[in-house]
Amino acid sequence: MLVIFYNDEVKTWDVIVIGGGIIGLSLAIALRKRGAKVLVIERGEPGREASHAAGGMLVDCELETHPALRGLAAASARIYPEFARELELESGEKVDLRDQGTIFAPSDEHQERFYGKKVSALRSDELSRLEPQLVLDGRAAYFLNERSVDPRALSHAAWQTAKRRGVDFSSGDLVKEVNVSDGLVSGVTTNKTAFVAEKVVNCAGAWSGQIPPIRFPTRPVKGQMLCMALPPRNLLQHVVRTPEVYLIPRSDGRLLVGATVEEAGFDKRTDADTMQRLHHAALALVPELRHAKILENWAGLRPGTPDALPILGATNLPGYFVATGHFRDGILLAPITAQVMADVVMGVEPEHSLAAFSPLRFG
Repeated sequence: MLVIFYNDEVKTWDVIVIGGGIIGLSLAIALRKRGAKVLVIERGEPGREASHAAGGMLVDCELETHPALRGLAAASARIYPEFARELELESGEKVDLRDQGTIFAPSDEHQERFYGKKVSALRSDELSRLEPQLVLDGRAAYFLNERSVDPRALSHAAWQTAKRRGVDFSSGDLVKEVNVSDGLVSGVTTNKTAFVAEKVVNCAGAWSGQIPPIRFPTRPVKGQMLCMALPPRNLLQHVVRTPEVYLIPRSDGRLLVGATVEEAGFDKRTDADTMQRLHHAALALVPELRHAKILENWAGLRPGTPDALPILGATNLPGYFVATGHFRDGILLAPITAQVMADVVMGVEPEHSLAAFSPLRFG
């Protein structure tokens, strides 16, 4: 086992965070605020996996959120402006947090669940005023007061903020095992060396279940997306969600079109037929997009779990914690996950109960 030495002494950290996505980066920042010395170990480049591939819709709709997750989702949505603003101020970079809202055209099943709620379907004239180019062919649509953010910009800002706050990084470094000594966590071993810490947090997303000694039941869930250039840049102002496709406009004139949900293992290849289907679905909603240029397409791997809930909290190995399995909600849940997990790691009772998300629920 190789160990890094500094001036003939082994350098140690209070906490090692495995995974440099938005969850790991946000947690590292929160731990630094509490005075911990933190090392983030990332198998590639921070923010380049699921966080880089995400759409960035901050969905705070009970129709689309697991009942056990609604409290955390609502809390995270509330603190998002402060979270984003802090990253912008400390990094000097914009994250494109938009609050124009969402036009939601649910399926017939979800439509029935709107009955009795304190929300009314948009009249045709209201819909035309909000989005003149949007064509829904008479289906019911609702305005939801939701935000969106650019996950790539957000992740990069979080990375820069973490570095400015003194978080250490080891990039291009694959964690092979969490080390245990006398029944306690003692650090990690990577494909390059070993690092010493009394606490380790597994934030490795779709890869979190591959690190011994505890195999968390996470799996990769593939999502394919494409990006277009809006002609003109203000062609679409609101996020649009339908059962077939969602559209996410960015302030710089890009439009994200997504996304699939596929059980395809760790295959991140895109498929031409899928891209064509997404493109056609976007054109059906906004015919003027026929003039739009396709800029790029990609696929990302979301971390799924057997019960569709994240895995958050302490494991039965002292000093070992986990924050993974956020599936499609990683961007939304980043600020609240950072808060509650920083509390747990530092031995403070979190404001929100994590009982439903305990890693111990899987045995």
